[in-house]
Amino acid sequence: MTKRIFLIVLDSCGIGGAPDAAEYGDTGSDTLAAAARSPYFNMPNMGKLGLFNINGVSCRPEEKAPEGAFARMAEHSKGKDTTIGHWEIAGIDSPAPLPTYPNGFPQEIPDEFSRRTGRKVLCNKPYSGTDVIRDYGQEHVETGALIVYTSADSVFQIAAHEQIVPPEELYRCCREARGILRGEHAVGRVIARPFTGESPNFVRTSNRHDFSLEPPADTMLDRLSAAKKDVIAVGKINDIFAGRGITEFMRTSGNQQGIEETIRLTHRDFDGLCFTNLVDFDMLYGHRNDVDGYAKALTEFDQKLPEILAGLKEDDLVMITADHGCDPSTPSTDHSRECTPWVIAGPGVKPGANLGTSPTFGDIAATVLDFFGLEPSVYGTSRLQDLLRNAR
Repeated sequence: MTKRIFLIVLDSCGIGGAPDAAEYGDTGSDTLAAAARSPYFNMPNMGKLGLFNINGVSCRPEEKAPEGAFARMAEHSKGKDTTIGHWEIAGIDSPAPLPTYPNGFPQEIPDEFSRRTGRKVLCNKPYSGTDVIRDYGQEHVETGALIVYTSADSVFQIAAHEQIVPPEELYRCCREARGILRGEHAVGRVIARPFTGESPNFVRTSNRHDFSLEPPADTMLDRLSAAKKDVIAVGKINDIFAGRGITEFMRTSGNQQGIEETIRLTHRDFDGLCFTNLVDFDMLYGHRNDVDGYAKALTEFDQKLPEILAGLKEDDLVMITADHGCDPSTPSTDHSRECTPWVIAGPGVKPGANLGTSPTFGDIAATVLDFFGLEPSVYGTSRLQDLLRNAR
């Protein structure tokens, strides 16, 4: 008998209240609540499953008879970035944060990068991705030098105009950077950021590509694929895990395509996990402090949720979570240290099961493995017995 889980990450949709938020300068951040203050916010379908019944979520009234199971997830790892968050969802605890560069990279790094790529380097500072191409794009076009920048996350980002540096050449440069950034400088991701257009109206394209650090230990993806289960990655999941443990992947241009691919997969026979990341919440709205845009994107996801649920078979589950916060209402444009939601639905789910607050995102990984009859030997505790109607 085949079984399927559809694990969907609403990238950056935190629900506030991380116990250690103050240590990260994020006291009071609450991404979901910020979006809920917009007149464009409407999530009745997630509400029916129990989103607003989660401990600490008060931006909308509780559902009297929620149809799903739900929990508040506290991140245990040190950090608040995509890589660390997804690794913990997949069962890895990271006791030390990945390196960040608030003053730019030490000069020996851009020097070596320039030597290997044959191109000079511009910027080398923390920068907004849209601002950096506005401020350095024309000089790049005129000189061919690569725009290198970072953020509050553990990232080495390289922006280049597609007519000056074609995407495949930019990807080659990223691989060179990935080879340099090891040891103490092993950043979570090297990111290609292609753009097009003319100054001052440069625009980033969908040809972004992430070159991630390999996970330091086995994840639920490794365990599932070793057990001959399907592990289908939608969106940037394949990049985040450097392809480890993934049997099939499809990149997407944004939320709409990611949602449609997930719906399509509900109508396909497979035995295992579909792991989807919906990046627009973070990339287009959280980092740009666009509260209304964030709210509209959440509403659009909610409107498509019934199609995902309609494709579930008797033994299937859908799990909806996030990897960190990115409150669009605060002055910061960076990620925020927040708890995240975990909403579980499917024919076999115990309606209204409140799983309380989990001390780690890793409970998701342990539960996924347990669902497929595998020993949940990852960081985290299985909650399968608590969320199924007829748990074994």
